[in-house]
Amino acid sequence: MSSLPLSGPLVTVEWLAGHLGHPDLVVLDASVGAARGAGTAIAGARVFDIDGVMSDHDDPRPHTMPGTEQFVREMRALGVNDRSTVVVYDAVGVYSSARAWWMLRSMGFDRAAVLDGGLPAWTAAGHPCRPFDQESPAPGDFTARPRTGLLVDSDTVRTALADEASAVLDARSRGRYAGTESEPRPGLRGGHMPGAANLPFTELQADGRMLPVEELRSAFAEAAGGRERLLFSCGSGVTACVLALGAELAGYRDLAVYDGSWSEWGLPSDLPVVTGTDPGEE
Repeated sequence: MSSLPLSGPLVTVEWLAGHLGHPDLVVLDASVGAARGAGTAIAGARVFDIDGVMSDHDDPRPHTMPGTEQFVREMRALGVNDRSTVVVYDAVGVYSSARAWWMLRSMGFDRAAVLDGGLPAWTAAGHPCRPFDQESPAPGDFTARPRTGLLVDSDTVRTALADEASAVLDARSRGRYAGTESEPRPGLRGGHMPGAANLPFTELQADGRMLPVEELRSAFAEAAGGRERLLFSCGSGVTACVLALGAELAGYRDLAVYDGSWSEWGLPSDLPVVTGTDPGEE
């Protein structure tokens, strides 16, 4: 057991600054896309490369969870041990860092948290950044204990859409959900799953930080309509994990992320799609 315990899935800049340099602490930068070009990092941070080795590139869908063997190999290469405490951040705020946190959770590793506000909050507080270290850390002994049901497929989502006890929440923008905005990836249909409700991940945040717990509870109560089993979707399985983080903070426990998300569901297929602002029905 780590000598650096966490009180929950979110830590503040003050908490991280106070524990930076602790021997059991591993800080991971999980930035994606253009945000990876920031070039600076929190001291000692290592790259959790969701665009690269932390996705399964044999799968045509973007950002798909890698297999257990690959995940373990890459976590050990990052110097993560079974006793480590991991803090993940990104260069946007709370964006792709939540994906890394959920991936770790799905592999049975619970001593991980997201830095609230990410790199922007860190620099705004006056803490220094520096270029990424070029030297590789000592290999870790990370062990995976995969949990089933945290990352799910389209069949599971389709079943949930017809289940009165489950809610499927779409983290994309309201325009993409309604089909009035173009999808950023070519070849995808516009709209949403019949029966899925819209809860854009940005509406769970203010200034890059997660909303207070009571506000999160209110947002999920409205979107989920009192249902406790929550499944999350987005464009490629990244910002759906922001909803998972928000739901965890709000006290929900029966949670799952649709790994294929709209990158799979939105392809031309027999998976049903509707447009407009109403969730509709399956």
